Amino acid sequence: MGEARPALVETAEPLWFLGTLARVLVDGATTGGRFALIDVTLPKGAAPPLHSHPQDETFYVLEGEVTMWVDDLSRPCGAGTVAFAPGGHPHAWRVESDTARMLILSTPAGIEDYFRALAEPARWPWLQPPPDGPRVPAARIEEVERTLGVVRHGPPPE
Repeated sequence: MGEARPALVETAEPLWFLGTLARVLVDGATTGGRFALIDVTLPKGAAPPLHSHPQDETFYVLEGEVTMWVDDLSRPCGAGTVAFAPGGHPHAWRVESDTARMLILSTPAGIEDYFRALAEPARWPWLQPPPDGPRVPAARIEEVERTLGVVRHGPPPE
């Protein structure tokens, strides 16, 4: 790990990431690789495939309702709920409310690299409209997942 440096973040650049709005609040470059913290706003129905990666991932629900899956556990989670997915363990979520907002903590850092590799700068700081087709070509997603050690275990849970 590199050297950590002090940071005070007031605003972070908004990114459109696969239909969500993400702000990388603190990244591995700032924390010496110790952790990264990302603020995400998600639309109803947003759900990644069941996946795993080397980093531990902790989710803190700020607003809305999501269903979280980690290994064989699943439960509805509202504001104030924390879910923890250890590195290498399959996990996913689905937004049940109109929108949801979560903080995602990556330990060590690394999840922010996935967000940045597949995102584009947001032209406005709120959710973008639904697309007519895929936002990012599947081959690009597969390449980034392979590079960063993300493993898909299946589609989003039902």
